[in-house]
Amino acid sequence: MSGSTPLGEFLRARREALKPQDVGLPEHGRRRVPGLRREEVAMLAGVSSDYYMRLEQGRESSPSPQVVDAVAAALHLDDEAIDHLRRLTRAPQERRTRPAGHDQVNPQLLQLLDSWPDTPAFVVGPALDILAYNALAAALHSGFRRFDNLGRMVFVDPAGRDFYQDWERAAQSCVAEIRAAYGYDPTSPRIAEVVETLSAQSPEFAELWARHNVKGKTRQTKYLKHAQVGDLQIQFSAFTVNEAPHQQLVVYQAEPASSTAAAFAELRSRIDNRQGEQEQREAERSPNRPTTRDAQAAHRHVTSSKDD
Repeated sequence: MSGSTPLGEFLRARREALKPQDVGLPEHGRRRVPGLRREEVAMLAGVSSDYYMRLEQGRESSPSPQVVDAVAAALHLDDEAIDHLRRLTRAPQERRTRPAGHDQVNPQLLQLLDSWPDTPAFVVGPALDILAYNALAAALHSGFRRFDNLGRMVFVDPAGRDFYQDWERAAQSCVAEIRAAYGYDPTSPRIAEVVETLSAQSPEFAELWARHNVKGKTRQTKYLKHAQVGDLQIQFSAFTVNEAPHQQLVVYQAEPASSTAAAFAELRSRIDNRQGEQEQREAERSPNRPTTRDAQAAHRHVTSSKDD
């Protein structure tokens, strides 16, 4: 489709994912194309077939709110997909823009991360880049080659399929989160780079990306497996950073007195022991040099300042 747009691609993918019986239509014989026909969606939405075709082909990009709601109902979109559809129909000047230095994390937020030594926490950007993290988050993800981008870690890093016990669910969530961020900023060079790279390296990512499923980060239970402390059941929560709404603070919590809480405590103990031993060696070699703890904090600032 030569005139394809983000809006048109989304509509086509969601149309092709539906079957006639999903929307109460009879299915007569064999179909040449997957999903619903354009004219069927147009009928359900109460618009002309020609108008709906122009939407999918990128020749009409500013439908009225009433048309958007009607098309959303025809395609049986959930609330998050409806919001995504509305964002795709906005004019570029109405979309949320990324400020200069958008990958920089507020120093107070960095201090907050460090104030949670018993809770893994980190900050992610729209393309799921890890912008900042605390020591326990780094220890939790120590089996990966790099703690740098959740998409790469899920789809490309060999450790991903062992770490995420429900890998398929993690993979679907990962792609749906990037797709949601794409709706806010379809011209983001960083999102485009991540999508292109992961699509080339992972057929699973490419297949999921083509579905156009949308879901933001929410509170949910995750099941992880750490090579040193075993199986973990965590409560995952994500919070939008008010002054930087393109960033999210991700927190992993364990039920009190659970085996996961004990595992977090074990990782914390190992961190403290390693830092104490290394700081003692550094102090013996050069009393005036910064400590390992200071160097790690500086590394977080460098990581959080990465630009597109």
